[in-house]
Amino acid sequence: MGVHVIKIPDIGEGIAEVELVAWHVKPGDAVAEDQGLADVMTDKATVEIPSPVAGKVISVGGEIGQLMAVGSELIRIEVEGDAQGRAQAPASPATSAPAMPQPQPSLPTGEKNESRKPARVEADVTAVGKPLASPSVRRHASELGVDLAKVRGSGPAGRILHADVEGATAAAPPARQPQAQPQRASAGARLGRDDVENIPIIGMRRKIAQRMQEAKRHIPHFTYVEEVDVTELEALRARLNAKKDRTHLTLLPFLMRAMVVALRDFPQVNSHFDDNAGVLKRHGAVHIGVATATGAGLLVPVVRHAQALALWSSAAEVARVSEAARHGKATREELSGSTITITSLGALGGIVSTPIINQPEVAIVGVNRMVLRPMIRAGVVVPRQMMNLSSSFDHRVIDGHVGAEFVQALRGLLEHPALLFLDAG
Repeated sequence: MGVHVIKIPDIGEGIAEVELVAWHVKPGDAVAEDQGLADVMTDKATVEIPSPVAGKVISVGGEIGQLMAVGSELIRIEVEGDAQGRAQAPASPATSAPAMPQPQPSLPTGEKNESRKPARVEADVTAVGKPLASPSVRRHASELGVDLAKVRGSGPAGRILHADVEGATAAAPPARQPQAQPQRASAGARLGRDDVENIPIIGMRRKIAQRMQEAKRHIPHFTYVEEVDVTELEALRARLNAKKDRTHLTLLPFLMRAMVVALRDFPQVNSHFDDNAGVLKRHGAVHIGVATATGAGLLVPVVRHAQALALWSSAAEVARVSEAARHGKATREELSGSTITITSLGALGGIVSTPIINQPEVAIVGVNRMVLRPMIRAGVVVPRQMMNLSSSFDHRVIDGHVGAEFVQALRGLLEHPALLFLDAG
Protein backbone atom coordinates (compact mmCIF):
# COMPACT_ATOMS: atom_id res chain seq x y z
CA MET A 1 0.00 0.00 0.00
CA GLY A 2 1.13 3.56 -0.61
CA VAL A 3 -0.06 7.09 0.01
CA HIS A 4 -0.81 9.50 -2.83
CA VAL A 5 -0.76 13.19 -1.86
CA ILE A 6 -2.83 15.56 -4.00
CA LYS A 7 -2.03 19.25 -3.78
CA ILE A 8 -3.84 22.38 -4.93
CA PRO A 9 -2.98 22.61 -8.65
CA ASP A 10 -1.76 25.69 -10.43
CA ILE A 11 -4.95 26.76 -12.19
CA GLY A 12 -3.07 29.43 -14.07
CA GLU A 13 -3.55 33.13 -14.81
CA GLY A 14 -1.28 34.17 -11.94
CA ILE A 15 -3.52 32.65 -9.26
CA ALA A 16 -1.66 32.17 -5.95
CA GLU A 17 -4.50 30.94 -3.73
CA VAL A 18 -7.99 29.51 -4.01
CA GLU A 19 -10.97 29.17 -1.71
CA LEU A 20 -12.16 25.69 -0.77
CA VAL A 21 -15.92 25.81 -1.32
CA ALA A 22 -17.03 22.14 -1.25
CA TRP A 23 -15.84 18.65 -0.30
CA HIS A 24 -17.29 15.69 -2.20
CA VAL A 25 -15.48 13.05 -0.11
CA LYS A 26 -14.48 12.51 3.51
CA PRO A 27 -11.90 10.34 5.33
CA GLY A 28 -12.72 6.68 4.90
CA ASP A 29 -14.47 7.08 1.54
CA ALA A 30 -13.46 4.97 -1.43
CA VAL A 31 -12.76 7.06 -4.53
CA ALA A 32 -12.46 6.12 -8.18
CA GLU A 33 -10.02 7.56 -10.65
CA ASP A 34 -11.34 10.85 -12.09
CA GLN A 35 -13.92 11.17 -9.30
CA GLY A 36 -14.47 14.74 -8.09
CA LEU A 37 -12.83 15.37 -4.71
CA ALA A 38 -13.44 19.05 -4.00
CA ASP A 39 -14.48 22.36 -5.54
CA VAL A 40 -12.20 25.37 -5.30
CA MET A 41 -12.95 28.93 -6.35
CA THR A 42 -10.70 31.62 -7.76
CA ASP A 43 -11.77 35.20 -8.32
CA LYS A 44 -13.02 34.15 -11.77
CA ALA A 45 -14.07 30.52 -11.71
CA THR A 46 -15.14 27.45 -9.78
CA VAL A 47 -13.05 24.37 -10.53
CA GLU A 48 -13.66 20.76 -9.52
CA ILE A 49 -10.46 18.88 -8.62
CA PRO A 50 -10.65 15.21 -9.64
CA SER A 51 -8.68 12.29 -8.27
CA PRO A 52 -5.90 10.99 -10.53
CA VAL A 53 -5.94 7.66 -8.65
CA ALA A 54 -8.36 5.15 -7.13
CA GLY A 55 -8.09 4.38 -3.45
CA LYS A 56 -9.30 5.30 0.04
CA VAL A 57 -9.29 8.79 1.54
CA ILE A 58 -6.96 8.98 4.55
CA SER A 59 -7.23 12.68 5.36
CA VAL A 60 -8.37 16.00 3.95
CA GLY A 61 -6.35 19.17 4.20
CA GLY A 62 -8.77 22.06 4.60
CA GLU A 63 -12.16 23.30 5.76
CA ILE A 64 -14.95 24.85 3.71
CA GLY A 65 -14.28 28.55 3.26
CA GLN A 66 -10.54 28.24 3.88
CA LEU A 67 -8.13 30.04 1.57
CA MET A 68 -5.42 27.63 0.41
CA ALA A 69 -2.19 28.42 -1.40
CA VAL A 70 -1.42 26.77 -4.72
CA GLY A 71 0.79 23.75 -3.96
CA SER A 72 -0.56 23.18 -0.44
CA GLU A 73 -1.79 19.72 0.51
CA LEU A 74 -5.44 19.05 -0.35
CA ILE A 75 -5.96 15.37 0.36
CA ARG A 76 -4.17 12.06 1.03
CA ILE A 77 -5.36 8.84 -0.63
CA GLU A 78 -4.24 5.33 0.19
CA VAL A 79 -3.57 3.38 -3.02
CA GLU A 80 -2.70 -0.17 -3.94
CA GLY A 81 1.00 -0.82 -4.38
CA ASP A 82 3.75 1.79 -4.06
CA ALA A 83 2.69 5.41 -4.60
CA GLN A 84 6.20 6.29 -5.73
CA GLY A 85 6.40 7.20 -9.38
CA ARG A 86 2.93 8.65 -9.46
CA ALA A 87 2.27 12.35 -9.98
CA GLN A 88 2.32 13.46 -6.35
CA ALA A 89 1.21 17.05 -6.81
CA PRO A 90 -0.30 18.14 -10.12
CA ALA A 91 1.32 21.47 -10.92
CA SER A 92 -1.29 22.51 -13.46
CA PRO A 93 -4.45 21.20 -15.10
CA ALA A 94 -2.27 19.83 -17.88
CA THR A 95 -0.21 17.66 -15.52
CA SER A 96 -3.05 16.49 -13.30
CA ALA A 97 -5.84 14.06 -14.13
CA PRO A 98 -7.03 14.10 -17.74
CA ALA A 99 -10.51 15.01 -16.58
CA MET A 100 -9.44 18.27 -14.91
CA PRO A 101 -12.18 20.71 -15.95
CA GLN A 102 -11.63 24.18 -17.27
CA PRO A 103 -12.87 26.96 -14.95
CA GLN A 104 -16.58 27.66 -14.92
CA PRO A 105 -17.73 31.29 -14.79
CA SER A 106 -18.47 32.98 -11.52
CA LEU A 107 -18.35 36.77 -11.27
CA PRO A 108 -18.08 39.45 -13.92
CA THR A 109 -14.66 40.91 -14.58
CA GLY A 110 -13.21 43.49 -16.93
CA GLU A 111 -12.51 42.64 -20.56
CA LYS A 112 -9.40 40.56 -21.12
CA ASN A 113 -7.92 38.86 -24.14
CA GLU A 114 -8.62 35.18 -23.49
CA SER A 115 -6.92 32.69 -25.74
CA ARG A 116 -9.02 29.80 -24.56
CA LYS A 117 -12.64 29.31 -23.67
CA PRO A 118 -13.77 27.49 -20.54
CA ALA A 119 -15.57 24.22 -21.08
CA ARG A 120 -17.97 22.44 -18.78
CA VAL A 121 -16.66 19.00 -17.95
CA GLU A 122 -18.69 16.43 -16.05
CA ALA A 123 -17.00 13.33 -14.67
CA ASP A 124 -18.12 9.98 -16.13
CA VAL A 125 -16.74 7.72 -13.43
CA THR A 126 -18.89 6.65 -10.50
CA ALA A 127 -17.34 5.49 -7.25
CA VAL A 128 -18.59 2.18 -5.89
CA GLY A 129 -21.88 2.83 -4.07
CA LYS A 130 -21.58 6.62 -4.51
CA PRO A 131 -23.47 8.45 -7.28
CA LEU A 132 -21.36 10.95 -9.16
CA ALA A 133 -22.52 14.15 -10.77
CA SER A 134 -21.12 17.52 -11.72
CA PRO A 135 -21.12 20.38 -9.17
CA SER A 136 -24.01 22.11 -10.96
CA VAL A 137 -26.08 18.90 -10.84
CA ARG A 138 -25.29 18.49 -7.14
CA ARG A 139 -26.40 22.07 -6.48
CA HIS A 140 -29.55 21.50 -8.54
CA ALA A 141 -30.38 18.38 -6.54
CA SER A 142 -29.73 20.16 -3.26
CA GLU A 143 -32.03 23.04 -4.21
CA LEU A 144 -34.82 20.59 -5.10
CA GLY A 145 -34.23 18.36 -2.07
CA VAL A 146 -33.39 15.31 -4.21
CA ASP A 147 -31.21 12.49 -2.81
CA LEU A 148 -28.78 11.62 -5.62
CA ALA A 149 -28.32 8.15 -4.14
CA LYS A 150 -31.89 7.41 -5.21
CA VAL A 151 -31.57 8.82 -8.73
CA ARG A 152 -30.77 6.64 -11.72
CA GLY A 153 -28.43 8.42 -14.12
CA SER A 154 -29.14 8.44 -17.84
CA GLY A 155 -25.76 9.82 -18.89
CA PRO A 156 -22.66 7.92 -19.99
CA ALA A 157 -21.66 5.25 -17.46
CA GLY A 158 -24.72 6.10 -15.40
CA ARG A 159 -23.82 9.74 -14.86
CA ILE A 160 -26.64 11.80 -13.32
CA LEU A 161 -27.81 14.72 -15.44
CA HIS A 162 -30.01 17.75 -14.71
CA ALA A 163 -32.93 16.02 -16.47
CA ASP A 164 -32.58 13.01 -14.13
CA VAL A 165 -32.81 15.30 -11.09
CA GLU A 166 -35.89 17.05 -12.45
CA GLY A 167 -37.45 13.70 -13.32
CA ALA A 168 -36.90 12.48 -9.78
CA THR A 169 -38.62 15.59 -8.45
CA ALA A 170 -41.63 15.08 -10.69
CA ALA A 171 -41.93 11.41 -9.67
CA ALA A 172 -41.54 12.03 -5.93
CA PRO A 173 -44.76 11.65 -3.89
CA PRO A 174 -45.92 14.72 -1.97
CA ALA A 175 -44.35 14.97 1.45
CA ARG A 176 -46.59 14.05 4.37
CA GLN A 177 -47.51 16.95 6.54
CA PRO A 178 -46.54 16.40 10.17
CA GLN A 179 -49.43 16.24 12.61
CA ALA A 180 -49.92 19.34 14.67
CA GLN A 181 -48.46 19.01 18.14
CA PRO A 182 -50.13 20.62 21.11
CA GLN A 183 -48.52 23.92 21.92
CA ARG A 184 -46.78 24.13 25.22
CA ALA A 185 -46.07 27.57 26.52
CA SER A 186 -42.75 27.82 28.28
CA ALA A 187 -40.85 30.71 29.73
CA GLY A 188 -38.49 30.61 26.74
CA ALA A 189 -41.39 30.60 24.27
CA ARG A 190 -43.04 33.52 25.96
CA LEU A 191 -39.85 35.53 25.86
CA GLY A 192 -39.08 34.58 22.26
CA ARG A 193 -36.08 32.85 20.69
CA ASP A 194 -32.60 34.09 21.47
CA ASP A 195 -30.50 31.53 19.60
CA VAL A 196 -27.88 32.65 17.08
CA GLU A 197 -26.99 30.89 13.83
CA ASN A 198 -23.49 31.46 12.47
CA ILE A 199 -23.49 31.38 8.66
CA PRO A 200 -20.03 31.39 7.02
CA ILE A 201 -19.75 33.81 4.09
CA ILE A 202 -17.92 31.65 1.57
CA GLY A 203 -17.75 30.88 -2.12
CA MET A 204 -19.79 33.09 -4.44
CA ARG A 205 -21.24 35.08 -1.56
CA ARG A 206 -17.74 35.96 -0.36
CA LYS A 207 -16.67 37.01 -3.86
CA ILE A 208 -19.72 39.24 -4.21
CA ALA A 209 -19.01 40.81 -0.81
CA GLN A 210 -15.40 41.48 -1.79
CA ARG A 211 -16.40 43.03 -5.12
CA MET A 212 -19.01 45.28 -3.50
CA GLN A 213 -16.56 46.34 -0.82
CA GLU A 214 -13.84 47.14 -3.34
CA ALA A 215 -16.21 49.12 -5.56
CA LYS A 216 -17.63 51.13 -2.68
CA ARG A 217 -14.24 51.77 -1.09
CA HIS A 218 -12.43 52.84 -4.26
CA ILE A 219 -15.18 54.61 -6.19
CA PRO A 220 -16.66 57.91 -4.93
CA HIS A 221 -20.25 57.34 -5.99
CA PHE A 222 -22.47 60.16 -7.22
CA THR A 223 -26.14 59.10 -7.43
CA TYR A 224 -28.68 61.04 -9.46
CA VAL A 225 -32.43 60.27 -9.43
CA GLU A 226 -34.91 61.47 -12.04
CA GLU A 227 -38.56 60.60 -12.64
CA VAL A 228 -39.65 59.58 -16.13
CA ASP A 229 -43.13 59.63 -17.66
CA VAL A 230 -43.29 56.29 -19.48
CA THR A 231 -46.98 56.47 -20.47
CA GLU A 232 -46.28 56.65 -24.20
CA LEU A 233 -43.57 54.03 -23.95
CA GLU A 234 -45.91 51.62 -22.16
CA ALA A 235 -48.59 52.17 -24.80
CA LEU A 236 -46.06 51.40 -27.54
CA ARG A 237 -44.81 48.33 -25.67
CA ALA A 238 -48.38 47.02 -25.30
CA ARG A 239 -49.04 47.43 -29.03
CA LEU A 240 -45.82 45.67 -29.96
CA ASN A 241 -46.48 42.83 -27.53
CA ALA A 242 -49.90 42.31 -29.11
CA LYS A 243 -48.00 40.63 -31.95
CA LYS A 244 -47.97 37.09 -30.61
CA ASP A 245 -45.32 35.85 -33.04
CA ARG A 246 -42.58 38.06 -31.56
CA THR A 247 -40.49 37.90 -28.39
CA HIS A 248 -42.22 39.55 -25.43
CA LEU A 249 -40.80 42.99 -24.79
CA THR A 250 -40.08 44.18 -21.26
CA LEU A 251 -38.90 47.69 -20.42
CA LEU A 252 -35.23 46.66 -20.59
CA PRO A 253 -34.80 46.53 -24.40
CA PHE A 254 -36.20 50.08 -24.66
CA LEU A 255 -33.88 51.31 -21.91
CA MET A 256 -30.95 49.57 -23.61
CA ARG A 257 -31.82 51.29 -26.87
CA ALA A 258 -32.08 54.64 -25.07
CA MET A 259 -28.64 54.08 -23.52
CA VAL A 260 -27.11 53.26 -26.90
CA VAL A 261 -28.52 56.46 -28.41
CA ALA A 262 -27.61 58.67 -25.43
CA LEU A 263 -24.04 57.32 -25.26
CA ARG A 264 -23.37 58.77 -28.71
CA ASP A 265 -23.31 62.17 -27.01
CA PHE A 266 -21.77 60.96 -23.75
CA PRO A 267 -19.05 58.46 -24.75
CA GLN A 268 -17.16 59.01 -21.48
CA VAL A 269 -20.00 57.26 -19.63
CA ASN A 270 -19.36 54.07 -21.64
CA SER A 271 -15.90 53.57 -20.17
CA HIS A 272 -13.63 51.65 -17.82
CA PHE A 273 -11.43 53.53 -15.39
CA ASP A 274 -8.02 51.98 -14.67
CA ASP A 275 -7.23 53.83 -11.47
CA ASN A 276 -3.82 52.16 -11.13
CA ALA A 277 -2.67 53.51 -14.49
CA GLY A 278 -4.80 56.68 -14.27
CA VAL A 279 -6.38 55.93 -17.66
CA LEU A 280 -10.01 56.22 -18.77
CA LYS A 281 -10.71 53.65 -21.49
CA ARG A 282 -13.61 54.77 -23.70
CA HIS A 283 -15.30 51.89 -25.52
CA GLY A 284 -16.74 52.21 -28.99
CA ALA A 285 -18.92 49.13 -28.57
CA VAL A 286 -21.73 49.16 -26.01
CA HIS A 287 -21.67 45.96 -23.95
CA ILE A 288 -24.54 46.25 -21.46
CA GLY A 289 -24.44 44.23 -18.25
CA VAL A 290 -27.81 43.19 -16.81
CA ALA A 291 -27.63 42.62 -13.05
CA THR A 292 -29.41 39.32 -12.42
CA ALA A 293 -30.39 37.69 -9.13
CA THR A 294 -29.50 33.97 -9.07
CA GLY A 295 -29.48 31.23 -6.49
CA ALA A 296 -25.71 31.71 -6.17
CA GLY A 297 -25.95 35.50 -5.74
CA LEU A 298 -25.92 38.55 -7.98
CA LEU A 299 -24.35 37.99 -11.41
CA VAL A 300 -24.04 40.38 -14.35
CA PRO A 301 -24.47 38.61 -17.71
CA VAL A 302 -23.58 40.78 -20.68
CA VAL A 303 -25.46 41.68 -23.84
CA ARG A 304 -22.62 42.37 -26.25
CA HIS A 305 -22.73 44.96 -29.03
CA ALA A 306 -26.09 46.30 -27.96
CA GLN A 307 -25.59 49.14 -30.47
CA ALA A 308 -26.03 46.62 -33.31
CA LEU A 309 -29.15 44.87 -31.96
CA ALA A 310 -32.74 45.56 -32.93
CA LEU A 311 -35.38 45.82 -30.21
CA TRP A 312 -36.51 42.18 -30.36
CA SER A 313 -32.96 40.94 -30.72
CA SER A 314 -32.04 42.81 -27.52
CA ALA A 315 -35.03 41.27 -25.73
CA ALA A 316 -34.08 37.78 -26.85
CA GLU A 317 -30.45 38.24 -25.84
CA VAL A 318 -31.38 39.60 -22.39
CA ALA A 319 -33.62 36.58 -21.84
CA ARG A 320 -30.93 34.17 -23.03
CA VAL A 321 -27.99 35.41 -20.95
CA SER A 322 -30.13 35.98 -17.85
CA GLU A 323 -31.53 32.46 -18.03
CA ALA A 324 -28.03 31.03 -18.51
CA ALA A 325 -26.81 32.93 -15.44
CA ARG A 326 -29.72 31.75 -13.28
CA HIS A 327 -29.07 28.11 -14.18
CA GLY A 328 -25.28 28.30 -13.83
CA LYS A 329 -24.71 27.74 -17.55
CA ALA A 330 -23.30 31.14 -18.54
CA THR A 331 -19.77 31.13 -19.93
CA ARG A 332 -17.01 33.41 -18.69
CA GLU A 333 -17.38 35.55 -21.82
CA GLU A 334 -21.08 35.98 -21.04
CA LEU A 335 -20.25 37.17 -17.52
CA SER A 336 -17.46 39.62 -18.29
CA GLY A 337 -16.60 42.66 -20.34
CA SER A 338 -19.63 44.91 -19.75
CA THR A 339 -19.01 48.63 -20.33
CA ILE A 340 -22.13 49.91 -18.53
CA THR A 341 -24.70 48.11 -16.38
CA ILE A 342 -28.47 48.16 -15.84
CA THR A 343 -29.89 47.03 -12.49
CA SER A 344 -33.57 46.53 -11.73
CA LEU A 345 -35.57 44.95 -8.93
CA GLY A 346 -38.68 44.77 -11.08
CA ALA A 347 -41.88 45.04 -9.05
CA LEU A 348 -39.75 45.42 -5.89
CA GLY A 349 -37.91 48.38 -7.39
CA GLY A 350 -39.11 50.87 -4.79
CA ILE A 351 -39.00 54.62 -5.25
CA VAL A 352 -35.26 55.27 -5.09
CA SER A 353 -32.12 53.14 -4.95
CA THR A 354 -28.38 53.86 -4.78
CA PRO A 355 -26.84 51.24 -7.10
CA ILE A 356 -23.17 50.31 -6.69
CA ILE A 357 -21.03 50.63 -9.80
CA ASN A 358 -19.77 47.42 -11.39
CA GLN A 359 -16.03 48.15 -11.27
CA PRO A 360 -14.13 49.09 -13.49
CA GLU A 361 -17.16 50.68 -15.18
CA VAL A 362 -17.99 54.31 -14.39
CA ALA A 363 -21.80 54.25 -14.52
CA ILE A 364 -24.79 52.11 -13.63
CA VAL A 365 -28.45 52.82 -14.38
CA GLY A 366 -31.04 51.61 -11.87
CA VAL A 367 -34.71 51.07 -12.73
CA ASN A 368 -37.29 51.67 -10.00
CA ARG A 369 -40.90 50.58 -9.76
CA MET A 370 -43.44 51.88 -12.28
CA VAL A 371 -46.58 53.40 -10.73
CA LEU A 372 -49.74 55.11 -11.97
CA ARG A 373 -49.84 58.61 -10.50
CA PRO A 374 -51.98 61.75 -10.96
CA MET A 375 -49.93 64.34 -12.84
CA ILE A 376 -50.72 67.81 -14.15
CA ARG A 377 -50.58 68.10 -17.93
CA ALA A 378 -51.70 71.35 -19.62
CA GLY A 379 -53.38 72.41 -16.40
CA VAL A 380 -55.39 69.19 -16.12
CA VAL A 381 -54.85 66.34 -13.66
CA VAL A 382 -54.41 63.13 -15.63
CA PRO A 383 -53.22 59.60 -14.77
CA ARG A 384 -49.68 58.90 -15.99
CA GLN A 385 -47.32 55.95 -15.73
CA MET A 386 -44.30 57.24 -13.81
CA MET A 387 -40.96 55.59 -13.04
CA ASN A 388 -37.74 56.74 -11.42
CA LEU A 389 -34.24 56.12 -12.76
CA SER A 390 -31.61 55.95 -10.00
CA SER A 391 -28.16 56.12 -11.58
CA SER A 392 -24.69 56.18 -10.03
CA PHE A 393 -21.48 57.56 -11.55
CA ASP A 394 -17.78 57.43 -10.70
CA HIS A 395 -17.27 61.01 -9.54
CA ARG A 396 -13.53 60.79 -10.20
CA VAL A 397 -14.07 60.85 -13.95
CA ILE A 398 -17.76 61.74 -14.45
CA ASP A 399 -18.72 65.20 -13.21
CA GLY A 400 -22.12 65.66 -11.63
CA HIS A 401 -23.54 67.75 -14.48
CA VAL A 402 -22.39 65.17 -17.05
CA GLY A 403 -24.14 62.38 -15.17
CA ALA A 404 -27.29 64.51 -14.85
CA GLU A 405 -27.26 65.42 -18.54
CA PHE A 406 -26.87 61.75 -19.48
CA VAL A 407 -29.90 60.77 -17.37
CA GLN A 408 -31.90 63.68 -18.82
CA ALA A 409 -31.05 62.38 -22.29
CA LEU A 410 -32.37 58.96 -21.28
CA ARG A 411 -35.51 60.61 -19.94
CA GLY A 412 -36.17 62.48 -23.18
CA LEU A 413 -35.78 59.31 -25.24
CA LEU A 414 -38.04 57.23 -23.01
CA GLU A 415 -40.75 59.89 -22.81
CA HIS A 416 -40.76 60.28 -26.60
CA PRO A 417 -40.08 56.70 -27.76
CA ALA A 418 -40.22 57.54 -31.47
CA LEU A 419 -36.81 59.17 -30.99
CA LEU A 420 -35.35 55.76 -30.13
CA PHE A 421 -35.66 54.66 -33.73
CA LEU A 422 -34.32 57.72 -35.53
CA ASP A 423 -30.99 57.25 -37.26
CA ALA A 424 -28.53 59.74 -35.79
CA GLY A 425 -26.35 59.42 -38.89
